[in-house]
Amino acid sequence: QVQLVESGGGLVQPGGSLRISCVASGRTFSAYHIGWFRHAPGKEREFVSALRWSGDNTYYTNYANSVKGRFTISRDNAKNTVYLRMNSLKPDDTAVYYCAATMSGGNLDSAAAYDYWGQGTQVTVSS
Repeated sequence: QVQLVESGGGLVQPGGSLRISCVASGRTFSAYHIGWFRHAPGKEREFVSALRWSGDNTYYTNYANSVKGRFTISRDNAKNTVYLRMNSLKPDDTAVYYCAATMSGGNLDSAAAYDYWGQGTQVTVSS
């Protein structure tokens, strides 16, 4: 069973920056894709960002309109880790952030595409 563990969340002021991480352990995937989702109280879970990996050094990224230009997704293959760098944070970014993984790909902005999920890390943006 693949395990995904998020870390790096915390309290940050509006306009600040934070980087959260997703570390995979257990089964090693020859090719995998990662998505970030977030869930705030009283709101539906929403797509944040995704990284589509071809198996070589070619990859594609996608972002929700609400975070375009502010968030950046990246990966470090040697550490089995995917990062989400969040800049210019707003109070509306406050949520529990979850990473998810799939081998098959598809529409990566949909939660249905993913097979494995982490437990989440809390990000709070407070003025």
